[in-house]
Amino acid sequence: MPSTSLTKGLTAPAPPAGGRTFFGHPRGLATLFMTEMWERFSFYGMRALLVLYLVAPASQGGMAMKAATAAALYSVYNATVYLLAMPGGWIADRLWGPRRTVAVAGAVIMTGHFLLAVPVHGTFFAGLVFIAIGSGLLKANISTMVGHLYPDRNDPRRDGAFTIFYMGINLGAFAAPLVIGTVGQQVNWHLGFALAGVGMAIGLTQYLLGSRHLAPESSRVPTPLRGAERVALAKRAALWLAAAAVFYGAVLFSGSFTIEWVLWPLSLAGLALPAYYFIRIRRDRDITADERRKVTGYIWFFLAAAVFWMIYDQSGSTLTVFASDDTASSLWGMHFPSSWFQSLNPLYIMALAPFVAMLWVRLGRRNPSTTVKFAYGLIGIGVSFGVMMLAQAAASGGTKVSPLWLAVVYLVQTVAELCLSPVGLSVTTKLAPAKYAGQMMGLWFLAVTAGDCVAALVQLIAGDAFLSQASFAIQGVVVVLAGVAVLVLRRRIIPLMGDVR
Repeated sequence: MPSTSLTKGLTAPAPPAGGRTFFGHPRGLATLFMTEMWERFSFYGMRALLVLYLVAPASQGGMAMKAATAAALYSVYNATVYLLAMPGGWIADRLWGPRRTVAVAGAVIMTGHFLLAVPVHGTFFAGLVFIAIGSGLLKANISTMVGHLYPDRNDPRRDGAFTIFYMGINLGAFAAPLVIGTVGQQVNWHLGFALAGVGMAIGLTQYLLGSRHLAPESSRVPTPLRGAERVALAKRAALWLAAAAVFYGAVLFSGSFTIEWVLWPLSLAGLALPAYYFIRIRRDRDITADERRKVTGYIWFFLAAAVFWMIYDQSGSTLTVFASDDTASSLWGMHFPSSWFQSLNPLYIMALAPFVAMLWVRLGRRNPSTTVKFAYGLIGIGVSFGVMMLAQAAASGGTKVSPLWLAVVYLVQTVAELCLSPVGLSVTTKLAPAKYAGQMMGLWFLAVTAGDCVAALVQLIAGDAFLSQASFAIQGVVVVLAGVAVLVLRRRIIPLMGDVR
């Protein structure tokens, strides 16, 4: 259970109607905006350094991993962060409620970042575990609380609220590489990780102070866990932990343990668990026929998102390695660390998101459906790897290519992301059965897990060939074809969504 200091005041009554707003939205949106901004500052700052730290030689304070192994580790780690969003949603639905769960999450994430700051390899990996657990607790629930601010699922402000919320994500993500990346690469890796912990501490503090503005629904536990269920759950958890301890103890004792013993099981689990959860939700007799049909329709969006994130999330691994090894670190006389490339995507989003949001509103009845927006996102992300194929060709023979290549890649990816990601958050809250509100948001994040796990498995199998020109070309073509398939099949998907558009 969370400590009193973390949960005090988290069940405050609803704020009175009227009063101050946040850009025309409830004031609770400001609290969630700031919390997510600082959490993303800490996460993306750490992410900008992670692969660079893993591949850096020991003489420079790094771990001297092979690039393909570091990329696979990054993909599995990122997948695990989103994988744990599902049990994080379950904990909110059955034990603590979203508001309390997010408070605990902030404390766990902060602890994890400070563990990364300790220059000991064992402590470093423990810190990654803490951040993954805390992020899983926070991700699904903070987005769910945005939805709670708008009881009417068809409130016209709802999509706009998620766009504003998305801006908070990207404001933190933009600043993080410039601050944390610079300190980590040019001063000390572990000092950079410590700055990420400071950012999360600021976010947690303002969340505790501003939580009184959140919707009362955010404090409610939708389906509390009964006493007998708690006992059964504890027994199952103990059994699985014991089995894992015995298995990995035997591997360690045999002297054959390598990082692949962790990467392969987690990658396969990241593909199996989404299928399990979808089957479980659809077979639940407590959900209505209309809700079951909507879940079926949602599966299409899940698969499309998984394909999208398979490419998009390589910005922190494959593209980071390309930026460090094959891209010039200066432009127009200005020198900068390679981690700064990680700020391009959030910069583009902050510049373009308001115009995209206004475009959807101005189009009115001509506004593309959710399925069409998803198709645009897939085609766009595929095209970005077509550009990467050309960049990789230009870098052949040891040539350092212009930073403008990556600038164009991130621009194309940003436009694709704006077509898919905010819309995906919104459609998830609209299609979710009432019983599984938090867990369905967790399922949305499991799409990231599935995509990252596919990337990790291919990276483990292909090795350095995953960074080749042919790899970029194949991935780009596959994803473009997936986008075309969504366009062709949209007339089968839309009827499953019922009254949701």
